[in-house]
Amino acid sequence: MLKLKVISPEKVIFKGEVEAVKVPGMLGSFEILDNHAPIISSLESGNVAFTTKEGTQTVEIEGGFVEVKKNEVNLCVELHQ
Repeated sequence: MLKLKVISPEKVIFKGEVEAVKVPGMLGSFEILDNHAPIISSLESGNVAFTTKEGTQTVEIEGGFVEVKKNEVNLCVELHQ
């Protein structure tokens, strides 16, 4: 399981354990799974989708950044208005 934290300047959008995260990278979307290599990437406008035990949730963003290290995924995003 991955530990995911999604924050915007206004609030914490999600914090918890997930099975996978799909993000809109600058060169196309990519998925983050367990034991993903460490990475920092900028994000473009699109949807962030993450899978929890309860199902898949989606957040529409304008852009932001993702950092992955040691099964922790941190997203700092600007929400779509």
